[in-house]
Amino acid sequence: MALVWAVKLLLFLWLFNFLPSSQGKGNFNEFRYPFIKRASTFPSASSSSSSGHNNVYDYIVVGGGTAGCPLASTLSQKFNVLVLERGDGVLNSRARVLGGGTCINAGFYTRASTRFIKRVGWNANLVNESYPWIEKQIVHQPKLEPWQVALRDSLLDVGISPFNGFTYDHLYGTKVGGTIFDRFGRRHTAAELLSSGNPRKLTVLVYATVQRIVFDTSGKRPKAVGVIFKDENGKQHEAVLADKPQSEVILSSGAIGSPQMLLLSGIGPKADLEKLKIPVVLDNKFVGKGMSDNPMNAIFVPSSKAEKQTLIQTVGITKMGVYIEASSGFSQSKDSIQCHHGIMSAEIGQLSTIPPKQRTPEAVQAYIRRKKNLPHEAFKGGFILEKIANPISKGDLSLVNTNVDDNPSVTFNYFSHPYDLQRCVDGIRVATKVVQSEHFTNYTRCNKQTVEKVLNMSVEANVNLIPKHTNDTKSLEQFCKDTVITIWHYHGGAHVGTVVSPKHKVLGVDRVRVVDSSTFSESPGTNPQATVMMMGRYFGAKILRDRLGRAAGI
Repeated sequence: MALVWAVKLLLFLWLFNFLPSSQGKGNFNEFRYPFIKRASTFPSASSSSSSGHNNVYDYIVVGGGTAGCPLASTLSQKFNVLVLERGDGVLNSRARVLGGGTCINAGFYTRASTRFIKRVGWNANLVNESYPWIEKQIVHQPKLEPWQVALRDSLLDVGISPFNGFTYDHLYGTKVGGTIFDRFGRRHTAAELLSSGNPRKLTVLVYATVQRIVFDTSGKRPKAVGVIFKDENGKQHEAVLADKPQSEVILSSGAIGSPQMLLLSGIGPKADLEKLKIPVVLDNKFVGKGMSDNPMNAIFVPSSKAEKQTLIQTVGITKMGVYIEASSGFSQSKDSIQCHHGIMSAEIGQLSTIPPKQRTPEAVQAYIRRKKNLPHEAFKGGFILEKIANPISKGDLSLVNTNVDDNPSVTFNYFSHPYDLQRCVDGIRVATKVVQSEHFTNYTRCNKQTVEKVLNMSVEANVNLIPKHTNDTKSLEQFCKDTVITIWHYHGGAHVGTVVSPKHKVLGVDRVRVVDSSTFSESPGTNPQATVMMMGRYFGAKILRDRLGRAAGI
């Protein structure tokens, strides 16, 4: 009996004291990983840190997110590494938390295509070593729920074949991918990869808001010497790079954060920087250019019963450049005050029933006020999602002001290229066939009256049902434009060849590198998180090998 209670106690402690915190604070940081500290604990220049070295580092990683955590973990095997993560929560779906987007996303894990790996010029052997390093630590095989089974069978029924089973690989047809949720429903984030680092050489500061990179401009080329950041109390600090040619500031703040930091640090279009009175370190007109996001459209599928919540588990990978996925299960009871549509919720900006330019904060608040008066059927069922792969439409990122806390201005120009719009039309037609498949109609058992009821209040409920005229291309084109939403797979703004070199070193300056999706010209696979995490491990290992050779031991 004593043994049983001991096991229960250990399980309790494990569940409640050692789970990661999405806010970058709490037991996860303070007890499990002592190298994770608040930014206010950063030592002054004259004092020593607990790890035995002054606040001088071989590598400073700006952003402890999806790529930053595996990158820092790997580099710390041989060098002193400082990670600066603001860790103050989620703002406008930007995951400013330790672990980045892995803390708030749908959890789907799937590798990039071999074509993508060849296109970016990465070493295939190192790539194939880096993916498993992630997978062994935080990736799981999902338990396929009925909604996802219905999607699987419907995808095969409409010709998206073959069925490739459970696999991480990017293969045409229908497949079940991995997940960062374990069998108990617990999320495992990139932050957990820090546990593979060397705690004697790794320091992670949360609530550290980096203001800019500091450059020495006295030589022939600007050279990074450190970064300025503020702690949670607003006090300013400077972290300094070691005086070695190989030491680097590595930006890993994502497709929005990294271009923003380059601009704030004086690297970007000269005229734009001068307007904001930012001292110009390097004139580069390409910083912030070529921003992309994979447009997504969704169809609501009513159900006669409350569905169990599922995120992305099954995906159809078509040869027309479209991915088909699904989510389900939102509200649990008629009395729930949390009536929402999960990743399709208007509360997080996914107000898909009115055109994009009308999706103002006021419109979102109006929806929130009225949603309690909506029929419960509006929250029973799920969505079939259609995502465009590799959009050709591009946009730009520019600073609004010099305050790093404020989001920059970003445009993606969804469907500005006609080929993207044509693929959306094709995708909606496929999604329509999926919804009308007998596998879905038999499973949802939704009668005509319920469908008409939901259809009549679809705008008020923020749901879109199948367009009435699927054979009318113009009608579908308008549906695509009016109902487009994001799937948060932003990329671009610091492209290889214009902003960074093939080794991801920032062109025109020394000792700055960018390792995240801002360097991508396309989003890898059906979901980028696997490849972005792998990217962190890949570049960490590559940097060690390039610098130390066999002595890297990795």
